[in-house]
Amino acid sequence: MKDFKLKLVLSILSAIVFSFIFILLAFSLPIHKKEAKVSMKAKGKLEQVSQSLKNR
Repeated sequence: MKDFKLKLVLSILSAIVFSFIFILLAFSLPIHKKEAKVSMKAKGKLEQVSQSLKNR
């Protein structure tokens, strides 16, 4: 019986530790990556229309 209680307590403690680690990672890691947008000048009329629709 003591062995079962020990395993139960250890599994509960390990679950708490792992969840605490993942909660800390969720707050410390950035959510959005900031990427530089590279915009090229549109060559044709169709590309200009497409680009104007994207910028809305």
